[in-house]
Amino acid sequence: MIPSIDPKPPGKRLIKQMSTRTKWMILAPLGLLLFSFGLTVLSEAAHQRRIGEPTQVWVVLGLYSLALINGGLIMFGEALRFRILLDVRRETRRSMRQLLRKVNLKASHAKNKSGKKAKSPTKTD
Repeated sequence: MIPSIDPKPPGKRLIKQMSTRTKWMILAPLGLLLFSFGLTVLSEAAHQRRIGEPTQVWVVLGLYSLALINGGLIMFGEALRFRILLDVRRETRRSMRQLLRKVNLKASHAKNKSGKKAKSPTKTD
């Protein structure tokens, strides 16, 4: 009998279970860190070129730095997307609560007006 293997990578389920806030809090600093490291490697590639190292050395370092910089920007962009999603959800919930309060308030006022019986002018207390 062949055991069933989950076709998804093991981390995919973990990431799916994370909250949007957690994803944002992880991706934002990592993206900035990766971007900064890419800039550092780029400056090292420029330094290697200036001191006369062979072309292969500084070209490979430059390509590596571009990959790091782009990866960092992509991660930071994803973090921004999650942060915007958090803000939109918060504003949507807030406006829905305000709308619900208004509807409930109007319903209670309508109920109070129609729920009261008018006193009969001929009836005495």
